Amino acid sequence: MSISKTVDIAIMGREFHFTCSPEEREELLQSAAYLDQKMCEIKNNGKVMGLERIAIVAALNITQELLAVKVRGGIDIREFKHRINRMQATLDAVIPEQEKLF
Repeated sequence: MSISKTVDIAIMGREFHFTCSPEEREELLQSAAYLDQKMCEIKNNGKVMGLERIAIVAALNITQELLAVKVRGGIDIREFKHRINRMQATLDAVIPEQEKLF
């Protein structure tokens, strides 16, 4: 059994703290870096304003990329959904704590 540890992540200059197993740490860091990159690209493009809108556009863009890969059959969607669900559970657990900081 793995012991969960806290991982600090920065997205668009905001710090977030997540708990994950050591096995998931690298994937979480890579996911956060990719999301940060996409959100910064959208912000720098200047057509979308507001953090929430930027996050939604980034989510739509990443989902579109995922669906394009799914159509080509390049990944195991069940495993990917399982990983997304684990990440969502992690986010759901820590977002209320983050909101207290602001």
